[in-house]
Amino acid sequence: MATIRKRTLPSGNSVWLAEYRDGAGKRRFKQFDKRKDADAFLLTVRGEVRDGIHVAESQSVTISTAADDWLKAVKAAGREQSTYDQYRQHIELHIKPLIGDVLLSKFSVPAAREFEDMLRAEGRSTAMTKKIMVSLGSLLADAQERGKVARNVVRERSRTRRKASDTRAEKRQKGKLKVGVDIPTAKEIKAIVTAAEGRWRPLLLMAIFAGLRASELRGLKWADVDLDKREVHVRQRADRFNDIGAPKSEAGERTVPLPPMVISALIEWKTICPAGELGLVFPTGAGTVEQLANIRRRGLIPTMMAAGVTIDTGKKDEDGQPIIEAKYTGMHSLRHFFASWCINRKEDGGLGLPLKVVQDRLGHSSVTMTADVYGHLFPRGDDLDELAEAERMIMA
Repeated sequence: MATIRKRTLPSGNSVWLAEYRDGAGKRRFKQFDKRKDADAFLLTVRGEVRDGIHVAESQSVTISTAADDWLKAVKAAGREQSTYDQYRQHIELHIKPLIGDVLLSKFSVPAAREFEDMLRAEGRSTAMTKKIMVSLGSLLADAQERGKVARNVVRERSRTRRKASDTRAEKRQKGKLKVGVDIPTAKEIKAIVTAAEGRWRPLLLMAIFAGLRASELRGLKWADVDLDKREVHVRQRADRFNDIGAPKSEAGERTVPLPPMVISALIEWKTICPAGELGLVFPTGAGTVEQLANIRRRGLIPTMMAAGVTIDTGKKDEDGQPIIEAKYTGMHSLRHFFASWCINRKEDGGLGLPLKVVQDRLGHSSVTMTADVYGHLFPRGDDLDELAEAERMIMA
């Protein structure tokens, strides 16, 4: 039973004492200066006790303590080292310094909003702020399961309409992927293919014409390449610590057909590929997992430079000569090309594949994701010639 009674302190001031029993039947007390605050508190407590989620303030812990418990759980669950390190950085560099001493019971929706504003004010990017808030939400969910907090105020807030407005703002800031800016043109790809040589040629061809992620290329085994059927089975990946694990999502496990040029390059490469216990297709000279930085520095960028796929930085070296750099410095640009190649009409040199097939080839977790990233590349069906013909048919 919950009650409120007035109490006179030795100082002569009056306060209101809210008394109730928690879910275990233990008597709890909380003091308020105003009767209306005590009433509001008991109203909330009754609902939480009824739903079995109430946590007394005396049982609450700080966000720092809850964060440590969460990280231990992430470690025990066997998550990838790169994932764990990212969470730990969010905790140690952003969450603990700003709100680590706050009790979970005192952390409210307005406090979550204030923390997010604080992150942005101190220079964190929109993308980084979003990642930190996701980690904070996961931290609170873990504490909620442990009975340390009644509400997950971050996830409550994420269900509001503001989430949609944030997403729209982020998309406006990033803009759509552009051919010749984010996606190599067909002419640039031809130059890259012509310039690619040595151990990097089969790897770059696989990225261009099969669309595998860099992590999937680094973890690819010969056992998953069927040269007779001309297809590759994506079943694992290598993270940035070179640990082999499952693909990013269930959809990441897929089969991708390979064109003749890629098959020819793989057949030639297999005869000289360094052997190793892992049986990798694109290993180091010792047969171990290749670093992404090496692929970029020794393979992608030199090939771009040799192909003339470059940009003038507008700067000059000490001899007064223009400084030229590779136009595309990330392996993901080749994956973007593969997506555009799948999407483009056959008469434009593409495959003209439906959206669902493009999703399967890319290993995206949903059609929505594929449409959000590459939907603008699909033929619009409203080209000027088609519009003119449709108009003619109506007016005939």
